[in-house]
Amino acid sequence: MQRPIRRRLSFGVVIGSRAFFSPAPCEAARREVLAHLETLGIDAVTLPFEATANGAVQSIADAELYAGHFRRHAEEIDGLVICLPNFGDEIAVIELVTRANLNVPILLQASNDENDKVDVHSRRDAWCGKISVTNNFYQYGIPFTETSHHTCDTGGEEFRDDLARFARVCRVVRGIRGARLGAIGARTAPFQTMRYSEKLLQSAGVTVVTADLSELIGRAGGIGDDDARVREKMEKIRGYGKIPAHITADQLTRQAKWTVTVDGWIDENGCDASAIQCWRSLQDNFGCATCVTMSMMGEELMPSACEVDIMGALSMYALALASEAPPAILDWNNNYAREEDKCVATHCGNFPKKFIGDTPEIGELDVLGEVIGRAKCFGAVKGKVKAGPMTYFRVSSDDTAGTLKAYLGQGDFTDDPYGMDGGIAVCAVPRLRQLMGFVTQNGFEHHVAMVRGHHADVLNEALTRYLRWPFYDHDTPPVPGLYDPRRG
Repeated sequence: MQRPIRRRLSFGVVIGSRAFFSPAPCEAARREVLAHLETLGIDAVTLPFEATANGAVQSIADAELYAGHFRRHAEEIDGLVICLPNFGDEIAVIELVTRANLNVPILLQASNDENDKVDVHSRRDAWCGKISVTNNFYQYGIPFTETSHHTCDTGGEEFRDDLARFARVCRVVRGIRGARLGAIGARTAPFQTMRYSEKLLQSAGVTVVTADLSELIGRAGGIGDDDARVREKMEKIRGYGKIPAHITADQLTRQAKWTVTVDGWIDENGCDASAIQCWRSLQDNFGCATCVTMSMMGEELMPSACEVDIMGALSMYALALASEAPPAILDWNNNYAREEDKCVATHCGNFPKKFIGDTPEIGELDVLGEVIGRAKCFGAVKGKVKAGPMTYFRVSSDDTAGTLKAYLGQGDFTDDPYGMDGGIAVCAVPRLRQLMGFVTQNGFEHHVAMVRGHHADVLNEALTRYLRWPFYDHDTPPVPGLYDPRRG
């Protein structure tokens, strides 16, 4: 089964035109947008140029022709790109969108006029036509994505960049709406902060698949030491990080058996992300940690959260969809000296290798190892996260309000030293006190998902236009707008 995060994207492509404008730009716009998509590795779903006059949609008959084609390819289409090389026909466009009924993100582009080509035979008037199309979208309650500028050239780099960003938005929306999250084990009793609503998740298109931890421990215990899968996984673990000399073959074998078992269960259940009961039943009853198992899954863009934090797993998955990079789950954990806009985010040892940015050590859990014995706690991935830009994101289920909610923002990992064991990330976040006030006053958890790079604009767009969960973007002021009763 191909996971959404790995699948090649496909866009429906529409050229909208009004018949009494010059048809010449329509063919050029079609050629240019298809060239951009090919460069970006995105498939195009559209009709042949000859199917309609000028290869454009400019009547209800054209709209039905395209809508029927899109309906037949609905499972393939991740987003719809509508280009207006001239004023466009608002009725044809809205009829196409409503008849196709794809329920996918829409990118609406309108072309620039050139000041020396505004005579009756050359003018485009797409600036105005776009407003007519968007007015219809508003009347019909259809969300859409804007280009960076109100008008732009279809052949330019700006539009190509808009298409690339739109592709990430589409990947997030499709991925979240059909996500399957594996919950392995019960929530650890002391952590009520990890409670969540399966029903609210299901209403958003997210399915949670559960497993008793004992079932997987039993499976792992039944695998022989000489099983080819175990030997292969042991080699993969050895190559994943630096393992201290005192780690025994038995510790490594146990870890490999557990990883084989979890990987198998994830595949069997078609899970995109997971959350695991990471302590302390697994250590007591099987004799290993699960951190490196989660880290290696995250490295393959199948993120896994600690402490059965399903909402954390969803947050990580959203970041992976937006960035196509391995995310991690961390605690907002420590102040950094007296620096107002710095803090330390940590976890025991689950960070993916690319997230750390360097080859980690794979050793034993430090805090839990001191309590129950380090021999039972092999599998912790340790390392300090290298400096660079980062994005943070957290989704929570608010049962009282009956909704999912989120916050997001951007900052940086720094090179500042910090002498704590485990996975360590020193973070610089503008107006950090304000952010922490928001987190504490709105009932968010101490866990937060992070990923390398700045990707908040993609998540903001997905949440604002398409998922429509209430959220706070710490860096971006809300778009001015009137109250819309349909949006709450």
